[in-house]
Amino acid sequence: MDVQIVDWLSLVTRWLHIIFGAAWIGTSFYFNWLNNHIRAVEGDAAPKGVDGELWSVHGGHFYRVLKYEVAPEKLPKVLHWFKYEAYFTWVTGATLLVLVYYLQPSSYLVDSQVRALHPHLAITIGVGTLVGGWVVYHLLCKSPLGRYPVPFALLGFALLTGLAFGLTQLFGPRAAYIHVGALIGTIMAWNVFFVIIPNQKVLVAAMTAGQTPEASLGQAAAQRSLHNNYLTLPVLFIMVSNHYPMTFGHEYNWALLAGISLVGAGVRHWFNLRGKGEKNVWILPVAAAGMVGLALVSAPQTTEYEGEATFAMVRDIVERRCVECHSSAPTSELYPVAPQGIMFDQPQAILDRAPRIYNQAVVTQQMPLSNLTGITDEERAIIGAWYRRGAAGP
Repeated sequence: MDVQIVDWLSLVTRWLHIIFGAAWIGTSFYFNWLNNHIRAVEGDAAPKGVDGELWSVHGGHFYRVLKYEVAPEKLPKVLHWFKYEAYFTWVTGATLLVLVYYLQPSSYLVDSQVRALHPHLAITIGVGTLVGGWVVYHLLCKSPLGRYPVPFALLGFALLTGLAFGLTQLFGPRAAYIHVGALIGTIMAWNVFFVIIPNQKVLVAAMTAGQTPEASLGQAAAQRSLHNNYLTLPVLFIMVSNHYPMTFGHEYNWALLAGISLVGAGVRHWFNLRGKGEKNVWILPVAAAGMVGLALVSAPQTTEYEGEATFAMVRDIVERRCVECHSSAPTSELYPVAPQGIMFDQPQAILDRAPRIYNQAVVTQQMPLSNLTGITDEERAIIGAWYRRGAAGP
């Protein structure tokens, strides 16, 4: 497919993905906040079947929300459902996965420095990860372990961490991160599609028929909703992780992903406790300390290059390894225009972006992309030595 067409499809799809994702996550945050802030009805006796209430003010108006233990005796004519935000977030995300990684597997999915997989095999592993991961999760939820939140969470965290490690041994690091995020997003969206909404429809149908709704259906939906709540912040981090190669490009990228995800889930837990009126003074400081610790652990370890490292040598490396894409007239089939508008045709451009070149080519080694231009370790070392010695010009 023409690169220009793919880029525009990717742009529109990513835009829609952000729009639907914001709507879904915003709705999820609101309803979890709502559940956490429901309190016993004050004053008069609570209406029949009501579990609690919440009063709020917004935009100059006052609102009263009642939460039922199962369902009201009679359903209103208009009942609002929240599902399409989740569905379209997943559809646009899956489309992006195809456009970016599966249509161009040799550039974004397969990294020969990690493992020289055939593109078709890599795509099969990627799709199998999403489907197989959901099946394992779904069966665990329906197993006796699903009734015990803490052991379930510990096992789930261990399985996702193991998956992250395995994928970093197969795919390029960015692709590995994205597939972990895609699995989490799949679990969240399919929870809505296969469990939460179907169970709610059965409850509504029972109410319409004048029958007593089965409480276990609501409990199962609440279980999946709770899981989605704790998975939200980790998946949001993975969505933006491509911008931060010091995470996915690190030697222990899978461990960094696990650590950051744990911090995110911890922060989400603090908000949940706070919403219920339970004060906790240690979760946020520990989460902050954890992020600082991860930043320190991921600091680059460099070995000084003893040979000559001049600007002329660096410019020659850039021209041979980088200008194929980063030029006013790229010769790469991947990019009709320079990525992010970065061009190294002029010597001054190399000097102006020396810190970024050093970080991308030496520290994280994420450029050239999948090392398509074949930069060597010695060439990376020369760039590193030139930068650390002052990045002098011609």
